[in-house]
Amino acid sequence: MEFGLRDKVALVTGAGSPIGFGRAISLVLAKEGCDIIANDIDLQGAKQTATEVENLGRKAISVRADVSNIVEVNEMVKMALEQFGKIDILVNNAGIGISGKPFLEMTENEWDRLINVNFRGILICTKAVLPYMIKGKSGKIINISSDAGRTGVPTATIYAATKAAVISFTKSLGAEAASLGINVNGILPGTAKTNLDRNATPEFAKFVLSQLPPIGRLTEPIDIANMVAFLASDMASDIVGQNIGVDGGFLMY
Repeated sequence: MEFGLRDKVALVTGAGSPIGFGRAISLVLAKEGCDIIANDIDLQGAKQTATEVENLGRKAISVRADVSNIVEVNEMVKMALEQFGKIDILVNNAGIGISGKPFLEMTENEWDRLINVNFRGILICTKAVLPYMIKGKSGKIINISSDAGRTGVPTATIYAATKAAVISFTKSLGAEAASLGINVNGILPGTAKTNLDRNATPEFAKFVLSQLPPIGRLTEPIDIANMVAFLASDMASDIVGQNIGVDGGFLMY
């Protein structure tokens, strides 16, 4: 199925990791005809994503920017507009994973980093892009949150709280922006392979693997990428302010 995204321009944050959602999202959107701005704090990773997009026959640029830094984000958006003239799709994917630390063992600096990247980063990127979408009277903003924002997660209290904030922001901005021609929606990945990053303790990795959903497997990046492509399309024009679980049936509401 084609989603009608040819010649759209998508900015994907957190697009550098070879096992993360961002690279898969970038490649699926490119296959659907999008040109891509691949953002990451890891410039080499972003460059690799951009190269893979170009190998699919689409244009791409890679941009190093910390989404929690408003100056860097504004510069990134300026660069994207100079290169492509527009941003049709914003995928707020950049985020920090779960380490599995009990709340009392976390420092204030760790709180701040999680909040700044996982929530404030989405605010900053959205504020930088939204005026141009409003001017063009169209746009798609897709926020990658987590089932953790609905359930809470032991030893991941601040992480879960940031994801809950993203869920609420998506609902509110979705209602605010709909009449302006912009669809804002969220995706809630369930237990995913990306949870098992190098920062996870063995205990937390064991906990993650104990949470397999009814489908019987971990969520794959391609599962999230396919939903992004759908939400970015006109097929999803009547979907507003929704937070959609892509989690193998882990949460069924």
